[in-house]
Amino acid sequence: MTHGIHVTGLGWSTPLGDGIEDVWQQLLAGHDGFAPLGAPFPLRNELAASVPSVPPGPDHGARLTALAAKGLRAAFADAGLDPAEDGVALVLGTSYGAHLDEEAESLYDWAGRCAEAVAFPGAPVCVSTACSAASDALLVGAELVRSGRYRAVVCGGADILTPAKRLAHSMLGTMTGERLRAFDTGHSGMLLGEGAGFLVLEPDASRAGRSYAVLRGVGASNDAVGLTAPAADGRTVRTAVERALADSGLGATDIAAVSAHGTGTVLNDEAEARGLAMVFGEQPDAPAVFGTKGALGHSLGACGAVEAITLVLALRDRTAPPVAGLRTPIGEAAGLVRPGRRTVHGTAGVSLTLGFGGFNTALVFTVDGGTS
Repeated sequence: MTHGIHVTGLGWSTPLGDGIEDVWQQLLAGHDGFAPLGAPFPLRNELAASVPSVPPGPDHGARLTALAAKGLRAAFADAGLDPAEDGVALVLGTSYGAHLDEEAESLYDWAGRCAEAVAFPGAPVCVSTACSAASDALLVGAELVRSGRYRAVVCGGADILTPAKRLAHSMLGTMTGERLRAFDTGHSGMLLGEGAGFLVLEPDASRAGRSYAVLRGVGASNDAVGLTAPAADGRTVRTAVERALADSGLGATDIAAVSAHGTGTVLNDEAEARGLAMVFGEQPDAPAVFGTKGALGHSLGACGAVEAITLVLALRDRTAPPVAGLRTPIGEAAGLVRPGRRTVHGTAGVSLTLGFGGFNTALVFTVDGGTS
């Protein structure tokens, strides 16, 4: 079990800014970071959510490094942790990085450059499991902490908007021509974003003197049905969540909030909602399910860490932000999502990520007062 893995530091860069509390308040207020972004070819939608604090440039690989380094520095600083200290590990997740747009180095070389940028002297681990990469980086980080080999692991992910990624999703039909409306009857696809998110994991909170939350359990599964479409019945989503719950020592009735993947595509929303309903749908007090892609866009290999941070904050404040664009929930999500802010009636939650290739990753967090 992953009991006792404390989150002692947080850092992110998002389309709504870089400050943890400032971005959180904007999410609670229902703001979003979308704006028209030009492209050299026609797209289904020119809206995208870019990170303003890392200016665009012709070298996509360098920009991805800069974005990751910015988030890493914030997490190290927030935890009061020196990257050069003994016993510290670094796990970075991303999707394709800059590989669709330019001849690029290997992702392991990219992770090495990120490590150099923050003066981390060791060899980082790089995880690339499509849209679940950052969540899987957290899963790997949890395993490294509980192995006893490291006293602190900084883990998460970063990803950037590039012309080729936007064209690919436009041609695939996964990009909406309107607004991203996750779990809504009017959903018609996703909109891309970018960002970085990192969490510092430690076996106890004594060094840092505080803990945002405890990462209690991790679980994963794979659909094994196709390169892009999820398994429609949602059973592998259920498997990932149930494995995380079993690892945490908690039950479904302990969960008060779920930070969902919520891409706004028809297939993903329906499969995810079915899986969550299998786990939580029969409870009289179902958890508050929310998603932030309608505000921040789909940041691909970064979204798992960004959304894990939003779950920690929702548990802390006992409030889940509104699901942007949600008016009428799809039938599969009945009782789990609804418009507006939600009160979170408890101290345990699940962050869930679904990635191309059938990757499903679930992370269980608790805050002070959670079930022990």
